[in-house]
Amino acid sequence: MDVISDVKLVPCIESKYIHPIRMHYKQTGMQKTWDAMRVHDSIAILVFNSTRQVFVFVKQFRPAVYLNNCVSSKDDSEAETVDTEKYPGELGLTIELCAGIMDKNHSPQEMAQMELLEECGYKVPIDSIKKITSFRAGVGTTGSKQILYYADVTDDMRVGTGGGLAEEGELIEVVEMDIEQGRKLIYDETVNRPCGLLFGLQWFFDVIWKQ
Repeated sequence: MDVISDVKLVPCIESKYIHPIRMHYKQTGMQKTWDAMRVHDSIAILVFNSTRQVFVFVKQFRPAVYLNNCVSSKDDSEAETVDTEKYPGELGLTIELCAGIMDKNHSPQEMAQMELLEECGYKVPIDSIKKITSFRAGVGTTGSKQILYYADVTDDMRVGTGGGLAEEGELIEVVEMDIEQGRKLIYDETVNRPCGLLFGLQWFFDVIWKQ
C-alpha cells in the first residue's frame, strides 16, 4: 500500500467528500471571515479481541498525511509534484481505529457494525458495540462530529480477513497489538496516528484495563 508514484497536486474543483466554504460573520461587532469545509460526520471503533487480548487496528495510506510529511515543488505545468524517491509512500501510512464516514442511510451503530465487518472481518452483534462518547474533529477546518464506540470481540466473531471494500478503492491492513504495544503507541511519535485512537486507548486503560 505504500508503493506510491506519479504524485501531482491539482486544484480540487468539486468533491463528494469535502465542500470548501467561506463564512462571513460579526463577533462582538467586529467583522470577520473564516474558511472552512463541510464534510461527512464519522464513526470510529476501538476494537479489543479478548480471546487473545490484542487491540485490532487498521493500517492504511492517507494522502493528506503523506502530503504534510513532504516538501513539494512545482514543475513546468505549474502543477505541484512530489519526488516519491525522496518522500516514499510509507510517510503516509497510519495506524488508526476501524472507522468510516456517515454517508449511508443507516444509524451510527449500524455503520460501526458494517465497518467492523468490512475493515476488520468481524461480525459483531450490534448490542456489543458500545458508545464511548462523541467529539468534534478538525475544529479549525471542518468541525465534523465523530462518534467513538468500543467493541469487545472474540476469535469466533471473525468471519473474514477484512481489508475494506476493493470496489471502493480501499486498501487496508489489519494490525494487532498486545496490551503493552497499545500502551506504548499512545506516545510513539514515530507512528502517524489520529487523536481519536489516542483518546480511545487512554479510555481503555482508564475504564477497561485498570491494572
